[in-house]
Parts: sequence; structure tokens; C-alpha cells
Amino acid sequence: MRFLSGGAALLLLLLLIGRCCCTDPGRRVCQGMSNQLTLLGTREYHYSNMKRMYSNCSVVLENLEITYTQENEDLSFLQSIQEVSGYVLIAMNEVATIPLVNLRLIRGQKLYDSQYALLVLSNYNKIQLSPTVNYTSGLRQLQLSNLTEILSGGVKITFNPLLCNMESINWWDIVDKNSNASMNINLSPSGNHCEKCDPSCFDSSCWAPGAGHCQKFTKLRCADQCSRRCRGPKPIDCCNEHCAAGCTGPKATDCLACRKFNDDGTCKDSCPLPEIYDPETHQMVDNPNPKYTFGAACVKACPHNYVVTKGSCVRSCGPQMYEVKDKGIHRCKQCDGICPKVCDGINIGSLTNTIAINSTNIDYFTNCTKINGDIILLPSSFNGDPHYNIGPMDPEKLWNFRTVKEITGHLMITYWPENMTSLSVFENLEIIKGRTTAQNMYSFVLVNVKHMKSLGLRSLKEVSAGKVTLKSNPELCYIHTVNWSRLFRSEEQELIDDTKCNQENQTCDHECSEDGCWGPGPTMCVSCLHVSRGGLCVEHCNLLHGEPREAQVDGRCVQCHQECLMQTGSPTCHGPGADKCSKCAHFKDGSRCVSRCPNGVPGEGDTLIWKYADEIGQCQLCHPNCTQGCSGPGLSRCEGNTGNSLVAVGVVVGLLLTVITSLVILVLLRRQQIRKKRTVRRLLQEKELVEPLTPSGQAPNQAHLRILKETELKKDRILGSGAFGTVYKGLWIPDEENVRIPVAIKVLHEATSPKANKEVLDEAYVMASVDHPHVCRLLGICLTSAVQLVTQLMPYGCLLDYVRQHRERICGQWLLNWCVQIAKGMNYLEERHLVHRDLAARNVLLKNPNHVKITDFGLAKLLTADEKEYHAEGGKVPIKWMALESILQRTYTHQSDVWSYGVTVWELMTFGSKPYDGIPANEISSVLERGERLPQPPICTIDVYMIMVKCWMINPSSRPRFRELMRDFSQMARDPSRYLVIQGNLPSPSDRRLYSRLLSSDEDVVDAEEYLLPYKQLAIRNGQPCVTTNGYPDRENTIAMRYITDPTQNPLDKDLIDHEYMNQIWSETRRSSRLSDVCNPNYEDLNHCWGPTGPSVLMAETTFSEPEYLNTAQNSLPLVSNDSLDNCDYQACFPPQTGALTGNGLFLPTAENLEYLGLGGVADTPVR
Repeated sequence: MRFLSGGAALLLLLLLIGRCCCTDPGRRVCQGMSNQLTLLGTREYHYSNMKRMYSNCSVVLENLEITYTQENEDLSFLQSIQEVSGYVLIAMNEVATIPLVNLRLIRGQKLYDSQYALLVLSNYNKIQLSPTVNYTSGLRQLQLSNLTEILSGGVKITFNPLLCNMESINWWDIVDKNSNASMNINLSPSGNHCEKCDPSCFDSSCWAPGAGHCQKFTKLRCADQCSRRCRGPKPIDCCNEHCAAGCTGPKATDCLACRKFNDDGTCKDSCPLPEIYDPETHQMVDNPNPKYTFGAACVKACPHNYVVTKGSCVRSCGPQMYEVKDKGIHRCKQCDGICPKVCDGINIGSLTNTIAINSTNIDYFTNCTKINGDIILLPSSFNGDPHYNIGPMDPEKLWNFRTVKEITGHLMITYWPENMTSLSVFENLEIIKGRTTAQNMYSFVLVNVKHMKSLGLRSLKEVSAGKVTLKSNPELCYIHTVNWSRLFRSEEQELIDDTKCNQENQTCDHECSEDGCWGPGPTMCVSCLHVSRGGLCVEHCNLLHGEPREAQVDGRCVQCHQECLMQTGSPTCHGPGADKCSKCAHFKDGSRCVSRCPNGVPGEGDTLIWKYADEIGQCQLCHPNCTQGCSGPGLSRCEGNTGNSLVAVGVVVGLLLTVITSLVILVLLRRQQIRKKRTVRRLLQEKELVEPLTPSGQAPNQAHLRILKETELKKDRILGSGAFGTVYKGLWIPDEENVRIPVAIKVLHEATSPKANKEVLDEAYVMASVDHPHVCRLLGICLTSAVQLVTQLMPYGCLLDYVRQHRERICGQWLLNWCVQIAKGMNYLEERHLVHRDLAARNVLLKNPNHVKITDFGLAKLLTADEKEYHAEGGKVPIKWMALESILQRTYTHQSDVWSYGVTVWELMTFGSKPYDGIPANEISSVLERGERLPQPPICTIDVYMIMVKCWMINPSSRPRFRELMRDFSQMARDPSRYLVIQGNLPSPSDRRLYSRLLSSDEDVVDAEEYLLPYKQLAIRNGQPCVTTNGYPDRENTIAMRYITDPTQNPLDKDLIDHEYMNQIWSETRRSSRLSDVCNPNYEDLNHCWGPTGPSVLMAETTFSEPEYLNTAQNSLPLVSNDSLDNCDYQACFPPQTGALTGNGLFLPTAENLEYLGLGGVADTPVR
């Protein structure tokens, strides 16, 4: 125990720290104390401070310290306390009773001597001169009648000779026995003055006599089923796991106290966070009802002088963070670079156990801009403290505080050097937060400084909390001129002073406003009457005259930039900075005035920026080939390069090395060629081959490749261009035939590299190897100087653009139809050992809205019979459509195409949304490895989405095959409204206004498929027309049918041919496909306009899936009855690839020139 006496004790009366705030009207929170056994001032003043702190307090945020009370003092103000966050110290008291009758819980978040949560020691008074021990007064009853739990820490009770009934308390019901708590209980023998416990007390345990002071058991009497506390011995009496100190019922709202946090009467493990997870968007979103942790309570708003960080109310920000004000709330923000220097004040961090500023810690405050804590200056600060071996402090070191702008606690000064008459060392102090206050009320204290004449706090703008007291300062003036209400932030704040300025005529400068001043002169104004220049109040700024020239911004005079040209009679600038000049003194680079134009300044991509000044002084970029600057525009004005000779030498040496290397390579190649010739000559002389046969067993590729003449092609206009060539819209006019076929012609650049030519021919090889109704056709190749690929023209462009432009009118059935057709095409490629590698909605073209085709085989690879996968070497690839093994290992299989198919279906179901939008391509692999996938589209049921998820399994063998995907989507297409939820679900559009120009021509044209497949389904059986797969009679079997002027006039087509897909009756399809307001100008002599599903198209659709068009004659599919509801597009049916004719079926070829037959292939993308 330490006692302070004399003047030092009087000066320390204000050191008691504390503040109070209310979380709700029923529970008042007070700060508490941390003085331990220190007596500050007299016992009477110590008691008054304690009474002021704990009166009407329910929750103590720090420690409850009851010390140095006298025998007759009233402690009834302690009866309101219910919960203590720190420790409870009861020591050096002479009062007989401590009435903490409502204290239920001691949390022990801060422990005395790091081990005790409850200390009761040395509570007595005895006669010092008596030969025998004679106690005149002391603590007799410790009325902790409702204390039922200590969460952390132990108990120490010693040197209390008059204390009664403590031996009856069962502490293991209050303290957790498994926590290894320190228990130091030394009780004196009970004398005759002690009364026994009431007979009704369980196990004769009580805190004081009377039935109301029995110990309440909430643990040892509980049933085995109870995890923590209970209210009785039965299993139904168990308390909720979040309760502390007992309960009144089983719910979290029935707790007497909460173990962690109290949220409006409900005990929880944590308060509602500012951000919560949204399972729909898979993102963190703002919580509409957030709360902040303040002590053990959840509050909707922190006290106004606290700062918010990570959902908690704190007094100061953590390391590498600084305080900002956002929407009226003070928050902690991470520093972008070096943080402003924030220093711990008294009672914070490294200065926790420090009483005041002194010579040992004054240097710690050098260059500090913010003080987390308090600034306290006492006589011992300057005179030293021999007891603690602290020497005197040099007053000049007070200037370390000159950089301080904010104090989060309070500022207390009870002594000041005599050679300083103001607080000018704090001239830059702007804010006193008052988060901790002196004497539980004051945030700025200046007392007993006899020679102080003015405050000199010229930058002070705010005192956030707490009162201001200025007492016993007889020489202090200018106090009453200050408008203190402008500095205060609440109505409770006020100025308490007894200052009477002894000097006359101490008034503010005439340039000061009505807000007053902090001292004499125009630099001490609280605010200026006119404008301020660098802290000096002046009448006006140097806008038009005077030096330096200035601009007026928010009542301040700011100097113009040195690069601004001084003007006379007009403003030189309109703000600070080189970009606010009216005119430039030298040159202007963009919007900024500069002394010279940039020369060799680093730019983007490791480039250097060189500029020159034009005739008006504006900096302009030099020619890109100028590497050493320039004096004007063009190459002729470039500055010379002094290293030209070195460059020339380097070029000569490089050419020499290149020639030598080339000669060596030529010699080696020539020798290798000679060796090969000798080997061939030797093998020819032998009778048998030396190498054994190794047949692969793979069938020969009998696909046909048509070689077209350049005279047969007529280009119209450019559809697009790329790195290797240009795509034209054109016509194919076969020689000696009166037909005109719209086509897309891909012409390679003549300067294309051999590698690019090889890649295009490889692409033609792949396209010529396939023949399927849902794979684009290759019509032929023209081997001119620039290779030309001729493909079928798709007027509707790619499927991606189509769904984006018509998303409001696309129905669910059409989406499922497209999924079926894409799966059919990909299943065909899988059967032909073709890996596409670039399947996406952009690479699916529309022949018409009812018929899609897969295209773009620039990345496709044809596997041999014994190959199961393809390993790519490099090049650009579509990362966001690729399977994980393709991204990481560059391995491509048919199952990696299944992954791309799932992404393509997702594109359709989201009407053209970009997959993984916003995620960089180089992060896709890590996103997939974490298990993230594309979200479920809004229109998809879980059935459709589960198919996509199966396509995105990590293990390729776990993904479905295209045959299974055909079956699943065919089944869904029979009942689209069950699997896709689209509001309105209107028929899909067939508007061809965007594409009508692509087919414009002055003459009649013939569709490419109609020209190449003229004789399908024209076989005659028993003199009657054959039946299509839907049971309707096909078109007339005539050779002229292929070249008919108006194919719509065939009566067999009208109202008879059913659609290829179910659930779309002919009338609806015809109506949705017909162009209502724009006629297609591609055909002449048409009596009516038709949509993209005109008769010629429908004929191809209804017959395209048949396998007749092979290298040998084949028969039709078996006849299907007219009332059949099954369709091959919605069944897992796969027509045989070969077969024999049945009955008298006969093919009648419609073109005599067989050169145009047997073409099968895949086209490039003609329209995008």
C-alpha cells in the first residue's frame, strides 16, 4: 500500500480514470477503476470519486475497486452492480458491510496479479498502542448474495479478522475447478460476534445471516445432463449453454447473465457481423441489421468517441491502421503505405503503468501525430521522482508535442515551466477525443499554473467528449472570448473555470471572428473574419496584385504553383497545383504546367516517353521510332544516337554468325538426304521389305474433298477478317449448271506463313472428314496463290449473339432443342475420334432458329484408333471453357469436350452471359481446384443444373458421355415447362432483319445442302411416295425439283410436314419462323416471303439425319406411322450407318455430275 501526502497528493486527485455510457435505459455501463491499492488524496475525496463512478451502475467495464472506506460511510450505491468485466478488489476498508447483493458474475477478463478475480484483504482497524489485539472496526459481512460464477481467475481472502460466514461458502460451485484457479483463503476463527446461517440454506452455506443471503447453487446440484449451469436438480432445469451465473428457464433469453455477448436480452457467441454471406450470389453483402461488440453487449452504434474496427467498439486502432471518419462513424482503415505515427499515451500499451510524462518517456513522443491515451504533466514530470529513480525533464523537450494533432484520451496539466506562458507546444493539436476522462468527467484540465497567460491552442477544432476545467490560473486571459460550444459535440459538455484576467485590454485581433481567440495576434484566432493565409488571418488574398499570387479556396489563401505565369488584372490560378494555372510560365504537358517537356520519362510497358514543345508551348509526343528524343514531329526531327557505330558492328557480327550457322545446317541436311537416298536404293535392290507390317486396323478415310475453280466463285463483300485471312460473302456457281449457291469464302493472306497454311489445310482435312446435319459442311477448297476455303453460309450468325439479341422472345423448348442438337453433333465427332477443343456458344451457328451446327475446327484434332487423348504444345486457348486437366496438363479428350459442352449450355441458359465474368483467366485453375463452379442459371431447375454440374466433375471418367447427354436433354425437351422456368415462355423469334443483307442477291440462289443432297428421301415404293420419319409424304421425285424457281409451291409440303422436334406443332413453328414484316431479297419470283424454316430448309431438316448420303447406296429409315409421338431427336436412338434397301426402294440421282456428291465437312464461322 502506498500513500501520497502533501502537495503531491493534492495534484494527483484528478488521476482517477473513468467514463460511463448507457447501452439501454435499464443497464448503465461505467468504466471502472485501475488504481489497485493507491489512495489518491484524502479518504473523503476517494470515497466521493468512488460514489460518483459506481452510482446507478449495472455493468463495470473494467475493475470494481472498493478501498479505503470508513466505518460510517454509506455504500448502498453498490447495490445496483450486477456484472464486473475485470476483477473485484475489496481492501483497506473499515465499513462493516459491503452490500454487493446483486453482483452475479465476475468475468475476470483482467486479473489482479494475473491470477485473482476476487480479493478481500486487510479490511479492519485496530488500536495501534494497545498491548492486546483490539479491532475497533472492520468488514463483518461480505454480502455477495447472488454471486454464482467467476468465469476466469481465482479467489484470495486474507487478513479479515471480523469477517463472518466465509468458511461456509462452497467456492467450487462458483469457480471452475478444472480451470486450475488460484485459491488463497485464510480465514480467522469466527468469534462469538458471528451469527450462523439460516436453517433454510442448502448445506448451511451463506454469505450473511438471513434467508436472503443463502448461497445459490447453480452447478454442484445440477443433473448429469447439464453442460454448465442449472436452476435446479432436475434435467429440465439445465440452463442454455450460452448462460452464465444461472438462469430462469432453458432458453438463451432466460439467462441471468451471458457467457459472451448479450444481444437485446438473448445470449450469443457473437454479435451480428457487419457483413454476412449471401448463398444466392456467393458473395459477402452488408448486413441490414449489424451490431457492434461493446464489452459483453451487442450495441447498434458505438459511443460517438469510440472507433469501430472489425465489428467492435475500441478506443484505438491496431498496428498498421489509422482512424478515418466514414458517414459520421469513426473507423479503422488499413494504411496504404507508411502509417502516420501513432504513439501510446499514459495508461495505454507500453505506458500502462506510468503515472505521467517524465524524462524517461518524453523522447517516445517525437514526430507523433496521434496519441492513443492521455497526456498528463505533473510536478514530478519536471522535477523528477527519486523514489523511482527518475531524473528531471528538460522543458525544451516539450516541443516533441508540436506534431501532435489528436489525443484520444484527455489532456491534464497541473504544472508548466515558468519560461513558457502558453501551451504553444500544442499549437497543432486539433482534436481531444475524451475517450478516457479525468475524474470521470474532464477531457481538458489546466489547474494551478500561476503564470499561464494564454492557451495558444490555435488549431484546436473539437473536444469530442468530457468537460473542460480551467482553475487557479490567475494570469490566464482570452478564455471567455472562445465560443466553446463550437468545439463541444454534446449538450452535456461545458467549460468550468474561475479565471478572471488580471490584465486589461486583452482582446482578440481585429481579424478574428466572433468565435474568439486563443491569445493575442492574428495567428491565435479560432476562426478568421475574412481569410486565412498559413494560419494568419488577413483581410484578403493576393488574387490580382501582390506577391506571391494566390487563389482563395474555402476561406484560405493558397499560393499559385511556381509554373503559373503571373497575370495582371486577372487571376493567375484558381487553386493549388500545376494543373490549376490560368497560363503556363514555360510549357504545358496535358493539363499541367511544367518547366520542360518530358524526356526519357518511364511509361507503360518499360517504354520511355519523349516529347517536344510545339509553337504554342504544348508538349507533343515524338515519333515512336525516336529513341533519344526529338526537336519536332516526324522521323527527321529525331535526335541522333551516339551508339550507331556499336549497333553497326553488332549487326555485321550477327549477320556473319547467321551465315555460318546456315551453312552448317545446309551441310548437315545434305548429308542426311544422301544417307536417305542410299537407304532407299538398298531397299529397292532387296527382294523383300526389311520392316514388318504393323496394321492399325483403322478404317480408311473415304471422305471427298472438292477442288473448286476460282472462276466458279464470286465474292460479294467482306464478313470479317482475322490474323490468317479474310472471310467474304459470295456465290458458288458450278460450271455448266444454272445454280447459284450462297457461300462463305475464307481467303488466306498471300503473305501467310507456311505454318499458317499447314494449319488451315489441317482444318480442311478435319472438316472434310465429317458429315452430319449438326456439323457445318465444307463445300470445297480453291488452291490459288492464296488458299480459299468454301463453306456453307449461315445467315443467322452464331448462337451466342442470337440468344443475346432475342432473349426476351426465346422459349424453353428451343433452348432444349439446341442442347439436343449440339449433343448430337458432338456425339458424332466423338464417334469419329475428333476432339473439338473449342466448343462454345460462339462456335455454334444457326442455319435457322430451328437448326444449329457446330463449327470452328481451328483447334480440333483427329485422334487415331489407338489414341485416347491429345497433348497440346502451346498457343492461345479458351481458358474459361476448358476442363481443369486441359488447363493444367494441356490434355484434351472427348470428356474435356463434355466440360466445354456444360459451359456452352450454361451460356444458353443465361442468354449469353460470360462465364466466370470478372475473374482473370490466370486464376481460373485455382478457382476450379477450390471447388467453385458456375452458378445455377435463374431459369434452370435443379435437373438441368445437375447435368451441367456432372459435366464439370474433376475426374473426366465421372462426366457423362455425349450419348447420355442426348438422351437426357431429349427427355427434357418433351416437357420443357417442367425443366425451364421462363416468364411468358413465348415462341422463339425468327426475325431476320439483322441478317437479310447477308443473303441479298440479284438472282435466284439455291441452298448448299439442297444442292449437295438432292435425292434424299425421293425413293418410290410400290408407286407411292415414301414416308418421312414423321410419317408424312415427301416431295415429288423429280430431277427438276432441285432447281424449281419457287420450291414453296410444292403441294406436298403444305400443312403436311411435321416439325423435327416434338411439342412444336407445324402451325406454331411456321408462324414463329415466318418473317412478318421484311421479305428476304435472296430469292426471285417468290409469291410469298418465308422465314428461315422455309420448305427447302425443312426438306433438309426432315431428311438430314438419314444416312443415305454415303459413298455407297443405302436405304431409308424404317417407316414410322403417322400418329407416332417419338422423334429421334428426343430419344436415345442412333440410326444405323449402313443398311440395305427394302422392298423396291430406288434412288434417283438428281445431278449427273458426281463430282459434286459425297462432300462432308465442317465450315468455318462465316457470320459473327
